[in-house]
Amino acid sequence: MSEADEIKRDGATPVKNSGRSRGTNKGDAILEPFLIDYKEYGKSFGITKEFWAKISTDAVNNGRRIPALKLVIGEEGETRTRLWVIGDTMFHEMLEAWREKYEDE
Repeated sequence: MSEADEIKRDGATPVKNSGRSRGTNKGDAILEPFLIDYKEYGKSFGITKEFWAKISTDAVNNGRRIPALKLVIGEEGETRTRLWVIGDTMFHEMLEAWREKYEDE
């Protein structure tokens, strides 16, 4: 599955980038309030401070959105693991919203 297929799967909108011949910034998409960077790898992927800083800068420069990373790990033809990476502040906001919705059930 390609990054474009993952973008469709999530219902996100590819980011336009006039500097590319295809007209989109491969692997970047908007799913409000996030700017998502999609990455696909066969076995593993490492995240550095510099990598997260780039994703964060891209998100701010593209409409002051919240940075997110979606990792798809696994070889073609096998079960793939899909992971989301978000910042600590957003995690706690999402946790609070989840608790408000489900805590009294």
